Amino acid sequence: MRLGDRVAEVSVDDAVRASVSYDQLRIGDDGLFWLETRPDAGGGTTVTQWRSGEGKRDVSPKGFDVASGVHAYGGGSFAVAEGTLWCVGGDGLYRSRRRGDELELVAHGSFGDLTVGAGELLAVRESDQGDELVAVTLTGVPPMRTLAVSRGFLGAPRPGPGRLAWTAWSERDMPWDACEVWVASYSPRGVIENPVKLAGGPDESAAEPQWGPDGALYFVSDRTGWWNLYRWDGFKVEAVAPIAGECAAEPWELGYASYGFLDDGRIVVAVQEGPRHRLVVIEPDGVVRPVELPYTSIKPYLAVRGTTVAMIGSSPTAAPQVALVDLAGTDPEVEVLARPEDAGLEGVGVSTPTELRVRVANGREVLALVYPPTGAAADWQAPVVVRAHPGPTASCLLRLDWQAQFFTSRGFAVVDVDYLGSTGYGRVFRESLYGRWGLDDVGDCAAVAGHLLSTGRAVPGQVFIRGASAGGYTALHAVAQDGPFAAATAVSAIVDPDRWAQTVPRFQQAHAKRLRGGAGRVRAAAVQRPVLLIHGTADEVAVVEDVRDLAEELTSLGMAPEVLLLADVGHYVASSHRAGAALEAELAHYRSAMADAANDQRALHSGQR
Repeated sequence: MRLGDRVAEVSVDDAVRASVSYDQLRIGDDGLFWLETRPDAGGGTTVTQWRSGEGKRDVSPKGFDVASGVHAYGGGSFAVAEGTLWCVGGDGLYRSRRRGDELELVAHGSFGDLTVGAGELLAVRESDQGDELVAVTLTGVPPMRTLAVSRGFLGAPRPGPGRLAWTAWSERDMPWDACEVWVASYSPRGVIENPVKLAGGPDESAAEPQWGPDGALYFVSDRTGWWNLYRWDGFKVEAVAPIAGECAAEPWELGYASYGFLDDGRIVVAVQEGPRHRLVVIEPDGVVRPVELPYTSIKPYLAVRGTTVAMIGSSPTAAPQVALVDLAGTDPEVEVLARPEDAGLEGVGVSTPTELRVRVANGREVLALVYPPTGAAADWQAPVVVRAHPGPTASCLLRLDWQAQFFTSRGFAVVDVDYLGSTGYGRVFRESLYGRWGLDDVGDCAAVAGHLLSTGRAVPGQVFIRGASAGGYTALHAVAQDGPFAAATAVSAIVDPDRWAQTVPRFQQAHAKRLRGGAGRVRAAAVQRPVLLIHGTADEVAVVEDVRDLAEELTSLGMAPEVLLLADVGHYVASSHRAGAALEAELAHYRSAMADAANDQRALHSGQR
């Protein structure tokens, strides 16, 4: 990493090229499949196939963006059955009968959670009126049948032996607050009959139903305060293995699979505890055994065949990669199938984090991951970028992030904060930000920054905050009051919770209503520090008009912000084709604030003399 005594900087191009995203693993008869998003290739998403002895290749047509707009955040965007690729594009459901064929449009609409049953494709279709569970025959002209209708939301259609399971939640709830698991009698090409609710309710989130090889229905529920695994044998529901951790991810997207069944009777589960993930196996007798892996972060997409589990794993020294883990023996064997690092980053050293715990109000503790400047000595002091994650129900991820390394390789420390409301600490912690948004999240980030200043890690006047989406709202409020931050970067930011509740997609309206009531709208007159606003003009989650209005208000008050509007970019800037421009603008913003502070200090000293 060092060139002489100087740390080699991670270039913008390398940081973007290495920020490949892998999602939605599926195992089929013809290999392993997943979604691959490459920011340097225009930000589009492709279906990629891997076969033993052949490696990986794209199987969706070049230039076709496999993306689902169902429930705003998508999920379950493709399925492969009998040699046919089914996938979702911007205007509907598509299929390709043979490899290399162009995709043909099957039906217009917003689809997701594509699942293959016995001769059928099951899916969720959303409209302004609500959700439907639909079925499409795999052969011939595919007539589409509606199986269930809801004014609220539906998900996870999972066919089992003579039955169909699915999830449902109302338009007044988010699925991590109140979600139900239902089951009904069903046969392919038939109708659902005698539906029964198995789990879930106003104070319980039940999700991710899967039929086990024993014919029982499994699902996760947070009825104890943690998402844990449960089993319904047709008569009663029982806990499989109580674990003080999250055995599921917060369900922002459809199609998650946080557990799977090995053919020797064991169940493999990805468990989150704070910022760390681990893999465990549950033995048939309920004993939970950890699996030693080189990963500290695991995406909620496990795909199992035999005694092998495919996963998307990462660590502080490895960006997310697709791997096969063979669990047949006593020691797991890991084979990496795809990784994002490009040639420009071969052998490049990275900054690895330490965990920091800071006590805040009411004796509560907030956890942060502190990434020092790359190659820094043990007693380092540096400018600091505090990052407020999105969500706000997301969490810090203990994994290599090349866009963070872009800053650490330039002498900054980067600090990720698991503020109140984050996932990984149980239901009570996750819900505690409701009505306190813009207050406790800001307080937690400020407390971490204050600790770094008081311990001499952060350089006074060179502590910055940045956030995306809900984290952008946190960042803006952090500089709309006295505090440790010298400047803020807000990406795809929410500005006014009340207005956002009116413009946000249907899926997230309940979330907006539960969050608001804290700090309220970001008021331009309260902003005290320089602000950089980065926003995509095609953002449908947080519309660009709110950011434009804030920029105009700030300008009229003599606090003109820096603004970078990205044409045709949606809510996810970091994985878009303009990710590099956003990185460069953010770096320039902090350097400008540092230069202004240095000029102020020189002027002060000059005046004193």
